[in-house]
Amino acid sequence: MPTSPAPTTTRGAGSGGRRPILLDVAFLRLWTGATASGLATWALPFVLGLAVLDRTLGATDLGLLLAARTIGFLAAVPVAGVLADRHSRRKVVLWAGLASGAAAPVLAAGLGRSVPLMAAAAAVAGAGQGACRPAYQALTAEVVDADRRQQANAAMTLAVRVTTLVGPSLAALLAVFLDTAALLVGIGLLWLVAAFVPGRGARPGVTGGAGGAVGAGGAKDAPGTSFLADFGEGVREARRHPWFIAGLGALTAVIATGYSATGVALPLVSRDEYGTEVVLAGAMTAYTAGALAGALLIARWRPRSPGRAALAGLAAYGFAPLSLVLPVHPAVVMAAYAVAGVGIELFNVPWFTAAQREVAPDRLARVSSLDFLLSYGLAPLGLALIAPAIEAFGAAPVLVACAFTCFAAPAAAALVPSSRGFSHRPAAEPAEARATGATR
Repeated sequence: MPTSPAPTTTRGAGSGGRRPILLDVAFLRLWTGATASGLATWALPFVLGLAVLDRTLGATDLGLLLAARTIGFLAAVPVAGVLADRHSRRKVVLWAGLASGAAAPVLAAGLGRSVPLMAAAAAVAGAGQGACRPAYQALTAEVVDADRRQQANAAMTLAVRVTTLVGPSLAALLAVFLDTAALLVGIGLLWLVAAFVPGRGARPGVTGGAGGAVGAGGAKDAPGTSFLADFGEGVREARRHPWFIAGLGALTAVIATGYSATGVALPLVSRDEYGTEVVLAGAMTAYTAGALAGALLIARWRPRSPGRAALAGLAAYGFAPLSLVLPVHPAVVMAAYAVAGVGIELFNVPWFTAAQREVAPDRLARVSSLDFLLSYGLAPLGLALIAPAIEAFGAAPVLVACAFTCFAAPAAAALVPSSRGFSHRPAAEPAEARATGATR
């Protein structure tokens, strides 16, 4: 995801950094919208799972719907990155939320009647979710002053982690009183909150973080260019930042291996080695708790070498698959996942903040879309390959390979000189200067 700017002047951000970021009305509106979209995103698979339990959907149908949602997400991310740089980021969020909101009642109408109709609606819902992601990243840079963005990004990622816990739990509670169709309509209402609550971003002519004047998401590229040309501009912008390319490579490798081990190997180890689902549930809960703690820590912590500290946090995910190699006490597995959770947020927040600081504002959404496209796009491939690999080579060698990749990829990225501070500026520059404009 974000050439070195003067501090950004944006709407709703002139608080001087003294009051908590959530008391800034402009950011609070954006945060509320992002939280609503997060709740809707995490609740949907759970609600569709309830439809399998009551036999309205089959397990194969559920897999098809989730695959359709993923395809919609991946297809929309690069398109949304271009649109959010060409036009108002706020309007991209609006239309993305409306699309997902409209898809929810269609999903409800197709329950027990038409799986193809539900698959089409799931693809639209995924597209809306995918379109929101780069637009929200760029809007944060417009709404929040540069010296408060790390705090803002921490608040955004806290919302993601909380919704990971609350979304399914809230859906389970409501399922006691409502049927699956009503819950799907409720998810649509959450998307309407995500669409309408956030306010405007920067006014036309406001100076952005890295590239001078930036309108409400307007691009500086030549008008009338094709989608591929505009997207190519985003790729070229990303390549101007070696730290970004190196970090994205490391992030993609960790997600494709470490997350795959969590998604596939952890349930198998929990069942076969421990004979209980408690290890699976405990490890995932510990991971989320660690991520919450990591987000709270990085909201205030300013390491001297923020890039290398972030990459070290990313590498900590290697402890998760490593804990599954040998039979150890369940508490060791849970502790490893808690460390992985802390580490991922020590990476996420400085990563997003650096992108907002370093990338030219008129290309920020496109560069952010590359982040989501590659890191999320290769995750299904890792999930698809790890189970056959375990069958062919055994769980222990595959888990060791996953852990080694998680440790080695960020270490290799840290060797890129600009990775030290996630900045093109010389590493010898004072830490305070490097932090100008920023404090996954």
